[in-house]
Amino acid sequence: MVRILAINGSYRDDGVTDKAFEFAAAALKRSGAEVDTVLLRDRPIEFCLNCRACMQEPGEEPGHCVLDDSMHDLVERIENADGYVLGAPTNLGSVTAIFKRFMERLAVYAYWPPGQGAPKFRKAGFKNKKAVLISSSAAPGLLGRFLFDSSKQLKMTAQTIGARPVGTVFVGLANEDVKADLPTRHARKTERVVAKLLTT
Repeated sequence: MVRILAINGSYRDDGVTDKAFEFAAAALKRSGAEVDTVLLRDRPIEFCLNCRACMQEPGEEPGHCVLDDSMHDLVERIENADGYVLGAPTNLGSVTAIFKRFMERLAVYAYWPPGQGAPKFRKAGFKNKKAVLISSSAAPGLLGRFLFDSSKQLKMTAQTIGARPVGTVFVGLANEDVKADLPTRHARKTERVVAKLLTT
């Protein structure tokens, strides 16, 4: 069975991003996948100390962080997954702070000993896993996707953990009605793009 890890960086319960994740999970489960959904707002993840201790161990496996929190479990789940759904709404032109905090803790995926000019990403050559990216914005969809950094940061996250982005769902005008359902066209697109996670 294909195992998909869905990491949701939204602050708000039942908002547009949550609904897109729910639709993605339902579509994947109907196709026979196992879906493990993580709500970052519910997980105790500390800020990165920038101590670089996790970057000193060579090899392809993630380094070990000195902080003792739920990020250890999350990295293990990342490693055990076959594919990913990664998402966060856009706040002030970027992913949410809770998603950014998660991103910074992915320093365990870099090798950067003293004397090396730049970090070497442990999974840089890996292309066997796929990721779908989900975001939203108060701006119109096309404008928000290319004007803001959210999609770029989600793509960077996927590449850091060794996944190739295969599709993006970006919902524009997401602030018009906070109780609104996921628009039909975005629901259909979500179903199409998550199906790519299950193809070889």
